[in-house]
Amino acid sequence: MTDPLVIFDLLLALAIVALAVAALSVRDLYAMIVVFVIFGLLSALAWVRLSAPDVALAEAAIGTGVTGALLLKTLHHLRFASGQRSVSMTPTIPVPTGVMLANAAFCGLITLGLAVAFLGAPSAGPGFDTLVAESMPASGVDHPVTGVLLNFRAYDTLMEVVVLLAAVVAVWQIERGLSDAPAPEMGEVWQGFARLALPAIVVVGTYLLWVGAEAPGGAFQGGAVLAAVGLLLLLTRAYVPQPHHRGIARGAFVLGTGVFALVALLVAGGGRVAFEYPLDHAKTLILLIEGMVTISIAVTLAALFHGREPVALRMEDRHDT
Repeated sequence: MTDPLVIFDLLLALAIVALAVAALSVRDLYAMIVVFVIFGLLSALAWVRLSAPDVALAEAAIGTGVTGALLLKTLHHLRFASGQRSVSMTPTIPVPTGVMLANAAFCGLITLGLAVAFLGAPSAGPGFDTLVAESMPASGVDHPVTGVLLNFRAYDTLMEVVVLLAAVVAVWQIERGLSDAPAPEMGEVWQGFARLALPAIVVVGTYLLWVGAEAPGGAFQGGAVLAAVGLLLLLTRAYVPQPHHRGIARGAFVLGTGVFALVALLVAGGGRVAFEYPLDHAKTLILLIEGMVTISIAVTLAALFHGREPVALRMEDRHDT
């Protein structure tokens, strides 16, 4: 008798592929974003089925929730700039055939490389599970994913935080020369929902940060959930960024990266390799890093959604408004 879960996994895989094709082929941008969000939710479910709850949480929170919100905000700007309710992906200027062929060849090479790597990988093997398990007593945490991210390969995690910092710097620089689309008006139902949801979101985000030392969770998952607080505050206009808030925002942007790098320098200055935490202080240092990174991630993602750096209006702009 066929295992029902096998049938479920096959249907889930087919649905994910179908949604990926639909997201690439649909021409209406709003429909594309909706399909993309559904694709992300099903991808998170697939990671759960692959026994990777940490990746599933990150996919649901960042890959689907925050990214979907960023795409919707971008669509709002496009509608404002074009003055049209519906925006299509159909280009106004035809793409040259040579460019299309070059892109197709490049994508084909990437696909071929991934196929070769997949087929050449050992079908079964211990991997690094044994090494990670042996090193866990010296990591300062009980959850192997957190141990890998904040101890065994902390350099990679530090660079991921740096990428977020670079992203918000780029967005603030680019949007200085763009017209600012007014935020959509939210109704009383949405505002009531925000008042009920905000406390629960704060509790969930904080819990995901704290539990990451021994169970699925951590800075990226907790930070993404806490970023939803910022998104709701911005959408309901309960909080409007002001020019004098820029210093606080900039400090929050670099807080995670700064503390992360400072801990590495202090540990290295003590005669150890960077991120080779002293055993007696490993858990404290990892919790400090994760706490500061969580704040940076939450503020950075909310700032990416808001987009424009809050600046004071010029005198002529004040007269116009």
